[in-house]
Amino acid sequence: MDEIIFLVTESPEGGYAARALGESIFTEGDDLDQLRDHIRDAIRCHFDEGKAPRIARLHFVREDVLVV
Repeated sequence: MDEIIFLVTESPEGGYAARALGESIFTEGDDLDQLRDHIRDAIRCHFDEGKAPRIARLHFVREDVLVV
């Protein structure tokens, strides 16, 4: 596996949450820098040494609600 994809959303309480697609990885951060650090740590913890993907792609998902 060369890369892993995370869906990133803003948390209602503030900060950000990230969930990996196809893997059981979930992490949070108060800001984007902290979230990136937590994603790196979560990947290192989740995969065996030498098996971790080299690239983590972050897809930011934003939800807007319109009243019609």
